Amino acid sequence: MKIVITDAGTVTNGDIDLTLFSRYGTLITYEYTSEEEICERIKDADIVLCNKTQIGRKEMECAKKLRFIGLFATGYNNIDTKYASKKGIAVCNAGQYSQMAVAQHVFALMLEHASRVAEYGVLAANGTWAKSRFFSLFSLPTSELYCKTLGIVGYGSIGSAVARIALSFGMKVLAFNRSPKRGEDGVEFTDFDRLLNDSDYISVHLPLNDESRGMFCKAVFDKCKRGAYFINTSRGGVVVEEDLRRALCEGILSGAAVDVVESEPIREDCPLLKAPNITITPHVAWAPIETRRRLLEIVMNNIECFMRGERVNRVDCQTF
Repeated sequence: MKIVITDAGTVTNGDIDLTLFSRYGTLITYEYTSEEEICERIKDADIVLCNKTQIGRKEMECAKKLRFIGLFATGYNNIDTKYASKKGIAVCNAGQYSQMAVAQHVFALMLEHASRVAEYGVLAANGTWAKSRFFSLFSLPTSELYCKTLGIVGYGSIGSAVARIALSFGMKVLAFNRSPKRGEDGVEFTDFDRLLNDSDYISVHLPLNDESRGMFCKAVFDKCKRGAYFINTSRGGVVVEEDLRRALCEGILSGAAVDVVESEPIREDCPLLKAPNITITPHVAWAPIETRRRLLEIVMNNIECFMRGERVNRVDCQTF
């Protein structure tokens, strides 16, 4: 078989060995593939492995031998899964590889907002603390997470991991999920409006689809508790960025942190770059070395299961 990796640079910077996939056949690896290059590069591939490469009807029509698309990701909105099903092409994602890494990143952002570690580090480094008359410099207001309310929107594997950490901090946890879920002891499921109204922190963990696209808009931010802190580590498209910027400028939110934006890499004219009280990280919540090694193992297992005729982690629409 011929295996083509279209965007290896999204998975490794040399610290992950992708040559392991050569055990399944002839491996061709590209660091990055532009939209114009996709058809030519996958035209004779049996297996395509990718992270964010867009593979739709046109690309699948070009790839006459293609039978398997393996994603280095949980999300699969970059693949036309309906057409893949029609063509008999298996599509497998890599679910539940990054929940602890993303949950860790959520709390890194929350703790930075609450404890302002980086800002206090600057005050120590620039000599401000050395000039103080007192042993303790607490000129920047901080707060405890204890007894605060965290609202989790989307209670999948990542949302539930965030909930478990929040409970260990003594936080009250509210959760909203479109389909019924059973949460950890101490997690209260509620309607969306109450979550917005009661939460001191709001953390979003939604896939990007027709229902979630643009979900966090002006009408939603206007319902938030005054001074709430908003966190999005899911997909940038679930937020209307201009509306988030407005909510920050008007003081509806005390701050926000996003690891994802609508267009990535971030555009120079992204409205969030000019928003006050925002932390933007470059889509790195999923990227610890241990997490990416786990991701590789899942993708390899997906291939092996497919070769044995087993349906594992399939997200194409084909039914049996």
